[in-house]
Amino acid sequence: YAQVIDDSKSITLASASSGDKGLTAEISKAKSKIDKSKIVGKYLGKELISKKIEKLIFDRNGYRFHGRVKALADSIRETGIII
Repeated sequence: YAQVIDDSKSITLASASSGDKGLTAEISKAKSKIDKSKIVGKYLGKELISKKIEKLIFDRNGYRFHGRVKALADSIRETGIII
């Protein structure tokens, strides 16, 4: 899962998860966890674009920037969001 939060207002602007109802068909076809992360990232990126959010700061929360975390960030970037 991933969330986009406005820290100044303490509200969640957008979120996406591999358990979301709109993604279950596509997630079930994914071969690996990295593929699932890419699908979640693309979905989140599209949601951000629809809310006219163009830039964000990526907080890894202590996780190393590789594997699933990197796949998520890269797929958000592919939608045109600046990280």
